[in-house]
Amino acid sequence: MRLDLFENPDFDRGRPKWVELLWIVVSALVVESWIPLTRLKVGALRMFGARIGRGVVIKPHVRVKFPWKLEIGDYSWIGEDVWIDNLAPVKIGSHSCLSQGVYLCTGSHNWSKQTFDLVTRSITIDDQVWLCAKSSIGPGVHVGQGAVLTMGGIAMSDLETWTIHAGLPAKQVRKRMQDGIIADTYRTLKKG
Repeated sequence: MRLDLFENPDFDRGRPKWVELLWIVVSALVVESWIPLTRLKVGALRMFGARIGRGVVIKPHVRVKFPWKLEIGDYSWIGEDVWIDNLAPVKIGSHSCLSQGVYLCTGSHNWSKQTFDLVTRSITIDDQVWLCAKSSIGPGVHVGQGAVLTMGGIAMSDLETWTIHAGLPAKQVRKRMQDGIIADTYRTLKKG
C-alpha cells in the first residue's frame, strides 16, 4: 500500500466540516467528559442529529464520531469508555446494553489496493442485546435480538438471535435462556 496515494473523495461525512468541528468541541466538553449527567449527554447528541429514545443512559467518557449517524432505541445503556466509531450509520435497539469499553467500528480499508481505499459499512444492534466489557463489533455486522457477546469477544460476522457468542472471532457458545419463554412453558405445564 502507498499511503501517499490515499484519497477519500467519495466519503460522505454527513455534515459540513464546521459542524463536525463544533461537535468535536461539544463532545469533548460534555459527552466524553467525566460528567455523569446522562440528560446533558443525550441532549448534546440529539442537538447534533442523533435519534435517541426514552430512558437511555449514557455513562462518562463515551465517544461518538458522527452523532447524525447514530440511532438508539428506548432504555438502552451505553457504558463508560464506549467508542461508537460510526463513519457509517449505527443503529442500537431498545433495552440493549453496551458495557464498558465496547468498540463499534464501521470503517476499514481495502488493503489489496495501493490507494488503501476507505470501506464503510453500517452496524445494526437489535433489541435486548448485551455487548460485554471490551467486546468489539466490526463493519457490517448485524447483532440479532437477545444476542450476547462475552467479554473481549470480537464479532466480524453477524451474531445469531438469543445466542451467546465468545472469542476471536466470536463463535456461538450456546443458546440464551429467555425468562419469558421459560416462565410460559412452566405455566403451561402447571395448568396441564
